[in-house]
Amino acid sequence: MVTQFAPHCAQPAGVFGRASTSEDCLYLNVFAPAGRQSSRLPVMVWIHGGGFVGGESNDYNPSGLVADGVIVVTINYRLGALGFLADAALAARPGGPTGDYGLMDQQAALRWVQHNIGAFGGDSRNVTLFGESAGGQSVLLQLISPGARGLFARAIVESGGYADYPESLASAEAAGRAFARKAGCASQTAKCLRSLPVATILADEDQSGASADIDGRVLTQQLKTALSSGDFSHVPVIDGTNHDEWRLFVALATAEGHPVTAANYQSMIAATLHVSRRIATLIAAQYPLSDYKSPSLALGTVGTDAIFSCPTLMLDQDLTRYVPTYAYEFNDENAPSPYPSVGFPYGAAHSFELPYLFTLPTVPPSLLSVPQKRLAAIMRQEWTSFAKSGVPSAADASAWPRFTAAAQAMLSLVPRRPASETDFSAEHHCAFWALGGD
Repeated sequence: MVTQFAPHCAQPAGVFGRASTSEDCLYLNVFAPAGRQSSRLPVMVWIHGGGFVGGESNDYNPSGLVADGVIVVTINYRLGALGFLADAALAARPGGPTGDYGLMDQQAALRWVQHNIGAFGGDSRNVTLFGESAGGQSVLLQLISPGARGLFARAIVESGGYADYPESLASAEAAGRAFARKAGCASQTAKCLRSLPVATILADEDQSGASADIDGRVLTQQLKTALSSGDFSHVPVIDGTNHDEWRLFVALATAEGHPVTAANYQSMIAATLHVSRRIATLIAAQYPLSDYKSPSLALGTVGTDAIFSCPTLMLDQDLTRYVPTYAYEFNDENAPSPYPSVGFPYGAAHSFELPYLFTLPTVPPSLLSVPQKRLAAIMRQEWTSFAKSGVPSAADASAWPRFTAAAQAMLSLVPRRPASETDFSAEHHCAFWALGGD
């Protein structure tokens, strides 16, 4: 009998994960309903978030999902430089691909599920891959990865919609060379890089986040290119985002002593979106401070729309041309927060839908109100209904309209009962962002 979780992958202590120096971390956890099952059960494989530099599988207790009659598998994958460092010195052959080792780990876990889940009562032909944030991005990347074809039958993407992604191999390898110099391996020899202590790697890697790259093997093209051309695994998809995604990151910056003010609003836009001051001025005109209760909320809206909402809508429009697509927006403005107060409301911020699907150590179920618990039950039923049939519409929930480019209908996840919404594009200024923000 299993009594404890295995080590999770190496990472420093951070907002999205707990410290570890273990390289022996490629484990997964299988959660199955109690008792013998008379038939093969749908399987849901969860990929955790954390910016590709943090997080662990054992933070997510899926008992509520399992109670709806599915098997849930949560996985670890290598993070940070250990999972995504691209450097020519590490290529198996001159000019060969490097990086994306964490994505390879995810594919290895999916292959394990294919070969072994039957022993737990699961149906290897009915696997749903789902994840949030970096985990949601991972699901999208596995959709377009040639190596993941046939390893899953459905996909759920939570807050993963970055369209201009992944980065080029040249850019990733340039970052790899910078890491090698910082770590004392300027000669870029594989022996030097592989001999680095884990503590050195963690100290020298970029803790703001890691990135997958177009290595030519795991990933061969940009996400937008693959989805718009139809060159991806044609499986049904749920794709969604939260109404106030970027407020979390504004709050974290505020807690670190970098608040948004009227004086620095435009420079914060420029830094957040990596645009010129001229472009930032145009964006500020579209999102004037007079429309918001505070500069923090204004920047939170800019980041939400530009980085999450409108890229997600664009991906929905591409996906629906080829596969059944169901879109949602998590809209509970009073969702419980695991983070301290920073002087403005978090709203439906990044990751705040997770306690409605899982039992988390940071947000116990007792923090949810009765209407929120009702929403949580509906969300779990929708997710598991999709895993079972490819259609996310539980018997006692509002019908979830299939997304089309014309109607752009999606499900608004609000207590106590979700409802259809069709004004997502206008709400998030997506016509403006479709023009490139200018």
